Amino acid sequence: MALETKDFDYKLPENLIAKFPVSPRDSSRLLVLDKKKQTYKHKIFHEIFDFLSSGDVLVINETKVLPARLFAKKEETGAKIEVLLLEEISLNCWKTFAKPAKRLKTGTVLNFSENLKGTVTKIFDEGEREIFFSGSFWEEIEKIGKIPLPPYVLREANEKDKETYQTVYAKKRGAIAAPTAGLHFTNELLEKIRAKGVKILPLTLHVGAGTFKPVSVEKITEHKMHSEFFEIPQETATEISACKERGNKVFVVGTTSVRALESATSVKNGKLEFVRLSGKTEIFIFPPYSFKVADAIVTNFHLPFSTLLMLVSAFAGKDFVLEAYKFAVQENYRFYSYGDAMLLIC
Repeated sequence: MALETKDFDYKLPENLIAKFPVSPRDSSRLLVLDKKKQTYKHKIFHEIFDFLSSGDVLVINETKVLPARLFAKKEETGAKIEVLLLEEISLNCWKTFAKPAKRLKTGTVLNFSENLKGTVTKIFDEGEREIFFSGSFWEEIEKIGKIPLPPYVLREANEKDKETYQTVYAKKRGAIAAPTAGLHFTNELLEKIRAKGVKILPLTLHVGAGTFKPVSVEKITEHKMHSEFFEIPQETATEISACKERGNKVFVVGTTSVRALESATSVKNGKLEFVRLSGKTEIFIFPPYSFKVADAIVTNFHLPFSTLLMLVSAFAGKDFVLEAYKFAVQENYRFYSYGDAMLLIC
């Protein structure tokens, strides 16, 4: 019988939704799930070091979160408008989500600051608008933009979030949400992992607005997945293939990295091949699914009915994952973006 959206539900008390990160980053809790043994156990995140061996690889997502939440006034009326940057279409031209959007017609001019204006150049559905920006775009965005914390964090972003809602290895700007599994790593922990003989390999997937959107249709197969840009360096592809060949393990940090790798690869005659290294992906992973790359996944706790919960359920088994979630609730783990982590071992 095919799984339905309702099969990916669990009860979470609101007080377990993390509003702030822990410090240091790697002092969060880590629930380790072993699929083969059907066991789970408590660890502290920095103890992930113990599960890695020389010759393994650790794949990370280097995307950087934009200060994508902006506020403007309509030039004609002074009405306040909130704008969320979604995707760069061309130089200084962005697809955005605006509210209220009803009166934002083509040609409407928005004043964001003394040095930044925007003009609505196209109208999409559901509050989305194409805006062309004139002025010192990136310089002004860094000054006036706010980090777009997910709504379930239940607070406004502050200046500290510009640092804490980024991974320590964030380099390539383009995401509007953090690849949250990576938030737990410190530079010291990464250096310790490297010294063990583990190669840390980067890729980029720019996390989009649809990442945390719950599936609203009854049948999973009817869900329309959002599109996200990814890019995988040739060296990363080569090292992952070599790791698989020699029988070592590929540890993948985050569902974002998993989606990029699964979109880029195929298996022919039992051998992993990278068929493309960049592009857009709309891959939707849910049970049953045969993973080609990851031997272990580092991830956070995800929302009910989300595509992310479906992905980890495909990797470790739905019943096992939901049982572990129930256990995590009982043990007062912290959930979602600023919450604790899981290590899923296949």
